[in-house]
Amino acid sequence: MEIYKDLQTPENQLFEKLLNSQLSKNKIEEGKIINGKITKITEKFVFIFIPGLKSEPIVDINELKMIGLKDRILVGETIPVLLEKIEDRNGEVIVSAIKAQKIEGWYKLEKAYENNESIMGKITTKCKGGVIVEHIDTGSLMFCPGSQISDKPLKNIDHLIGVEQKFAIIKLDKLRGNACVSRRQIVSSNKREDKAKIIEKFKVGDIIKDAVVKGYSSFGCFFEVNNEIDVLVHIQEVSYSRVNHPDEIFNIGEKHDLKVISIDKEKLQIGCSIKQLSPDPFEHISNYKIGNKYKVKVEKITEYGCFCSLEPGLSTLLHSSEMSWTKRNVVPKKLFKIGDMIECVITEIDKEKRRIAISHKLTLDNPFELLSNKYPEGSEVDGIISSTNEYALYVKLNEFDIDGFLHANDLSYTGDPEQELKKFKKGDNIKIKVLEIKKDEQKVRVGLKQLDKDPFDWFKGKKVNDIITVQVISTDNKGLIVKPENCEIEFQIKKANIAVNSSDARPSRFVGGERIDAAIAELNFDKRKVSLSIKLLEELQNKEAVSKFSSPLSGKNLPFSSLSEKLSDKKDKDNE
Repeated sequence: MEIYKDLQTPENQLFEKLLNSQLSKNKIEEGKIINGKITKITEKFVFIFIPGLKSEPIVDINELKMIGLKDRILVGETIPVLLEKIEDRNGEVIVSAIKAQKIEGWYKLEKAYENNESIMGKITTKCKGGVIVEHIDTGSLMFCPGSQISDKPLKNIDHLIGVEQKFAIIKLDKLRGNACVSRRQIVSSNKREDKAKIIEKFKVGDIIKDAVVKGYSSFGCFFEVNNEIDVLVHIQEVSYSRVNHPDEIFNIGEKHDLKVISIDKEKLQIGCSIKQLSPDPFEHISNYKIGNKYKVKVEKITEYGCFCSLEPGLSTLLHSSEMSWTKRNVVPKKLFKIGDMIECVITEIDKEKRRIAISHKLTLDNPFELLSNKYPEGSEVDGIISSTNEYALYVKLNEFDIDGFLHANDLSYTGDPEQELKKFKKGDNIKIKVLEIKKDEQKVRVGLKQLDKDPFDWFKGKKVNDIITVQVISTDNKGLIVKPENCEIEFQIKKANIAVNSSDARPSRFVGGERIDAAIAELNFDKRKVSLSIKLLEELQNKEAVSKFSSPLSGKNLPFSSLSEKLSDKKDKDNE
């Protein structure tokens, strides 16, 4: 080390000069691509010479063949390699020809991307979401999404695999070394030139005959013209009447005449209209009156209604709720078919919103009106059980196509509602009573128990604290089950209400069948609730006995009865 520090002698100065000149010529750094000369070739490896390295690195022959350098495996030939390590653990130099080619390929991709140039590639394999494209010049692999393969959906792309073609680079990730390309942009750019020539054929005001419905979206409908260009009819240009979605009016494959209303040569778009082919029907909407009947033609059927036309170009919606008085979930296609002429009543005309509402059921007799006239509330009527559920029956009323609602609580005054429901099944004939008819809501409520006398009427004329005679039906730990004489309703006397003395409030005192008296503790006709109590009866009897037989002098003959008076007199004397 001392020789490098002492630079005063001419010999050391010359040595420093020679050393610096040699290092400046050969800048050896890891991670750089360096050209090396092949000096020796064996069966498996080639040896290359790189100036500035202490030893000759080796490269696998198969590696050179994989990257297309088979013809350059000759002594004296120069090949590029990536210097990965100047010296590894074993003191050897590590280089890679494949990595060098990939890096050079990436540089070419970056340059093409910056200059917005297309590259040559070929699709090698399919993968999830798209295909893998190999760069022809460098062999770099790139990804092409499925949406970027073509400008129209392709069911099969086998004919594109292995074919050299142009691709546009749409995204480069330098950190990850990923490239994303598009074949669609190349195809679209080629078609753009052809599309510009096609658009030159049209001008505003032209009438296009027999354009075919190709597809639609929420903002309009696309038509194919002469199998060469697609045009758009905006949803506002479909009809003079309000349209929520083009599929309400059009079906794929239908043919319609169009009028050209706009041409954008920059965007290469043609705007068309259907409604402008005919005069605005709303200009003479005054010919139609709300409440009048008109014949309409069914043009299109949807899940929620039918689109009908009063006249060509003047369409209206017949909603499913306006098709029948009695059917709850109407299926329009089961009632009408396209082309039917049906009678409807106009219920609304909104000129600002350009909307007309119609009703078919208003042309029919309201069955709820007929029912109300023939069987007013309180009438008895025959019916057939049409359906059941866990809490009610639905009964079709006589000759009317109306289902009456019969709740389980209206089956019996005394029985358990759930058990009463099990006694009936679909198809049973049943006689019922009309309880309520709601014409506006189109609902009818009926009852079965109302045909009989209400056993709760037994309590009419009675009040709280009245005493009644009941018979013990059964007992349990909670109390007594009793039934008043000549009454069909059973009641429970709770254990706490059996006696005043808690020791006597034992249900086991009764075996069943006894006739006992009890007082009415609670009586509510609106809630149909009654509470009985033997304890209350005893309290009422004790109170009555005290009021009848007690005296103001009671207790005077007891010992110490005058003690309090004497103590009071003594206290007064002491104070004096």
